Amino acid sequence: MTDATPHPPAADPGDPPVAEDQAPTGPSPATGFDARFDELARTAYRVAYRMLGDREEARDIAQEALARAYARWPKVEANASAWVSRVATNLALDHIRRRRPTERSRDPDTDVAQVAALRSDLVRALRTLPRRQRDVVVLRYLADVSEAEVAALLGCRGGPVKRVPHDGC
Repeated sequence: MTDATPHPPAADPGDPPVAEDQAPTGPSPATGFDARFDELARTAYRVAYRMLGDREEARDIAQEALARAYARWPKVEANASAWVSRVATNLALDHIRRRRPTERSRDPDTDVAQVAALRSDLVRALRTLPRRQRDVVVLRYLADVSEAEVAALLGCRGGPVKRVPHDGC
């Protein structure tokens, strides 16, 4: 049997026809995400790699951060870069906490003990800061997020973000 109902033309020659009652009503929520995907992926990877020092683990963290951003896109779109940086930072810190002390880096040129000690010192130092100040330091200096984006994400003005090494915002 053939369907006698006319179908609107497909958007792409390879796309199947869509019945009018199934046609999209507006832009897909993924449209903005798709446009910013490469930028966000670079940001998430950069943050994770700086914290973990391992390419594969950084890719995993970046992938998870982007999946979480996609799931919450309408809420995070306005501050997506800062939000993804923060999520990647949190995931990397969680990963560091869960690491077994005997784990070895996959890069044989890396002095594992030295990198682990430095990262452990960094995590310890960050824990001593008040939460707001720690958030600014992580976003601004580890995630390389602009002062304006940090201020917008944390709900403060740009001036306090500049003073964060001294007193936070």
